[in-house]
Amino acid sequence: MSRGLALQWVARAVAMAWLVLMAGSALAHKSSDSYLTVQAQGDQLSVQWDIALRDIQFAIGLDANGDDQITWAELQQKERELQAWASSRLSFQRGGACTFKQQALQVDEHTDGSYAVLVWTGHCPRDAGPLTIQYSLLFDLDAQHRGLLKLDLDGATHSAVLGPQSGPLQFSEAATAGAQFVQYLWQGVWHIWIGFDHILFLLALLLPAVLLRRGWGRGGGGVHGVSRFKDASLSVLAVVTAFTLAHSITLSLAALQIISLPSRLVESAIAASVVFAAANNLVPMVQGRWLMAFFFGLIHGFGFASVLTELGLPTGALAVSLVGFNLGVELGQLAIVAVFLPLAFLLRHTLLYQRGVLVGGSWVALLVALAWFVERAFDLSLFWWI
Repeated sequence: MSRGLALQWVARAVAMAWLVLMAGSALAHKSSDSYLTVQAQGDQLSVQWDIALRDIQFAIGLDANGDDQITWAELQQKERELQAWASSRLSFQRGGACTFKQQALQVDEHTDGSYAVLVWTGHCPRDAGPLTIQYSLLFDLDAQHRGLLKLDLDGATHSAVLGPQSGPLQFSEAATAGAQFVQYLWQGVWHIWIGFDHILFLLALLLPAVLLRRGWGRGGGGVHGVSRFKDASLSVLAVVTAFTLAHSITLSLAALQIISLPSRLVESAIAASVVFAAANNLVPMVQGRWLMAFFFGLIHGFGFASVLTELGLPTGALAVSLVGFNLGVELGQLAIVAVFLPLAFLLRHTLLYQRGVLVGGSWVALLVALAWFVERAFDLSLFWWI
């Protein structure tokens, strides 16, 4: 087998793996998050920890009668076990280990379902110095789980995304502007990488970038590959630039609380944007994909802003943090493009890409996003196994 043919087979295998990965990732439509709010003043600690009931059910079980409905009574029956499980996965140190007293269990509604609210008050050995937080909730069961931390430490505001690689995090005096920038930069990158609906929308727009349409029919769906990489790059550049400009506008407006839209409306509209973008690949309706990228990008910006709403923007470095987060989203987006575009260009003339990836991938994206839309708009659960 020649080297060129071998490379082509490898590229085809990678492309097929990518298509399967895209479908699998898309099904995991909502990442697992908990929300941790901590106030530390001197040697006193106040903690509120919101954990999704679905995550608790996954970890220790709540649904005693197996009817797929978790009641307040069932949650109360498991309260002692829940408190023990949670406290074994979160610890604080300030001059030594901090101790806690558990308050009454509560329940709150988030946009993605019901959450148990754990409220703890604590005492640390020292009233000054750095505070160290060790977080490990669900990491043994779900490597994608993250804790969104909002910390007020002696009047200094900190925020962080706590993941399996975070390890013990130490917080002290107010972070410098540079540290805040880097912190929010990484959070922006991570947010786009776990935002499967955002990724699926972007990929749906990019799939035709290496192809030219010549009418619908046989022979690869009436398309053929572009002749030059430059042509594909310019097409991708137009889409990414329009998407970036649009979501940057609404991300900033939402994060600064100038405009606020209902979360269910935003999430439903994001799912609808994926449906439309994928359907447009199957039955062309809009020629300028950059127009779709800009229009729907305005909606995706509100979705990007949701994590900033939970984390909060530090008042002392508001602009720096907002720019860092926005830039992080762009870097994460460009990383996806950097992997996708060369591979797509390499395979553009193959039936695998023209039929398998463009047509097959668009159908996968359309059906998954349609299920998302039904779930989000009508508060149903179609992906019951996730």
